[in-house]
Amino acid sequence: MTKNSQTGPALAPPAMPSAATAEDRQGKAILMICASALIFAAQDGISRYLGTAYPPTFIIMLRYWFFVAFVLVLCARAPGGIRAAMRTRRPVTQIFRGVLLALEVVVTVEAFVRLGLINTHAVFACYPLLISALSGPILGEKVGWRRWVAVGVGFAGILVVLKPGSGVFTAEAALPFLAAGMFALYGLLTRLVARDDGAMVSFFWTAVGGAAAMTVIGIGDWQPIARADLPWLLILCFCGAVGHMLLIKAYEFAEASALQPFSYTQLVWVSIFGVVIFGETLAPNVAIGAAIVVGAGLFTWWRSRLREKAARG
Repeated sequence: MTKNSQTGPALAPPAMPSAATAEDRQGKAILMICASALIFAAQDGISRYLGTAYPPTFIIMLRYWFFVAFVLVLCARAPGGIRAAMRTRRPVTQIFRGVLLALEVVVTVEAFVRLGLINTHAVFACYPLLISALSGPILGEKVGWRRWVAVGVGFAGILVVLKPGSGVFTAEAALPFLAAGMFALYGLLTRLVARDDGAMVSFFWTAVGGAAAMTVIGIGDWQPIARADLPWLLILCFCGAVGHMLLIKAYEFAEASALQPFSYTQLVWVSIFGVVIFGETLAPNVAIGAAIVVGAGLFTWWRSRLREKAARG
């Protein structure tokens, strides 16, 4: 569930790419971001399955152990090695980011177990709107009236999803909204630390901070894993590593703002997995509400692209 923009180090000023080359690179990036969305959807499905048999904190702790090993290998191969990845000008914020993301994953998996994949993601899709709403007080960015309208429309979509009597309008429905808020705050803090730290530094502290937090929280829930579940646990860890690798490569080929709309394909895959594998029901109000939330998110993305183009002149 967690998605950071990663960029490779610039060794020398590159030649200006031709239009055809730029389009080819962006096409590859779009394929990679769509593939990562499919992999993360599969990861969510496996997390839902394992979360019903084991404490989510235990499963996520094992995921983070694998994740931190994967990140350490990446950092060791990067210029400057692990020592360079450890150097941060914002240690407290970096550690807080890592812990926050780990806790967000715990809340999200708990929501998968209690509400199902479809209902959870239908509400969680509002996180870009929360980023827009919070970017003013946290980052000092100007939020215009159009973005505020989009945020309001998006929250109206959440109310459609949480229609009383639909089976979703319960106290447990707060879980995916809480997770979305935590992920939005994580995203904003990632943009904040990016002013001083490189992408690999943030990636390192995301893994280390999260792994440390989950070890403290999850070690007490340790229990034997059934032999039949071991392959699923390995696939879960593998999905996380491959999904993040695809994200890193995608953001090397194209700007994050250009790829954002394609990350919504995860909602499509999650809906398919929820219905076909877990027997969930895609209620009409959930489908309509999710479409409203995603539409509002796409509008805020479009407005951001316009501002970026205007800033470039």
